Amino acid sequence: MATNIQLDEELISEAQKLGNHASKRATVEDALREYVQRRKQMEVIKLFGQIDFEEGHDYKSARKRR
Repeated sequence: MATNIQLDEELISEAQKLGNHASKRATVEDALREYVQRRKQMEVIKLFGQIDFEEGHDYKSARKRR
């Protein structure tokens, strides 16, 4: 999908150098992947302390059943 956006040239150049990307497109795609991954991680972090777990659960035995 072709999309035209105006980007801060200094910012995109710095990101391109830091990420060692060959093109602006690769830089933007990588940045978007990182953004999505970070947002998903933040959703998981919200669950900390809300999920009950069984202290005596033997996770190693569960792996052996496969």
